[in-house]
Amino acid sequence: MIKYHHAPDIEDRAKSIGQKVGIMHDFSRIKFVRSTGSQATRTLARCHAFPRVLQAALGMKAHYVIEVISEQFDRMSEEQQTKTIIHELMHIPKSMGGGFRHHDYVCSKNIERMYRMLREN
Repeated sequence: MIKYHHAPDIEDRAKSIGQKVGIMHDFSRIKFVRSTGSQATRTLARCHAFPRVLQAALGMKAHYVIEVISEQFDRMSEEQQTKTIIHELMHIPKSMGGGFRHHDYVCSKNIERMYRMLREN
């Protein structure tokens, strides 16, 4: 069974990364969790959106959850973890309207560009 735990360490890293590479999301609407017990073997992290129908019904703006899968993510190097966090942040559009940016934008080339920018800062 998958269990979810608040991940303040990932939140702090994501905010720092976002600030340094120009990802200016409203981080009050992004929550960060670490999951344990996942059967996923190739998935490192996931980005979830609060469904639009619930946003409309509850009169709320879109919210996102970035989940890192502990069994995979925690074993990675710091560089790979950072690139994974960049990857997940890039899935959230600037408008934060509840949708996602797809892998035509969230690709290795753009992730590497942002990672280089991060290292230069």
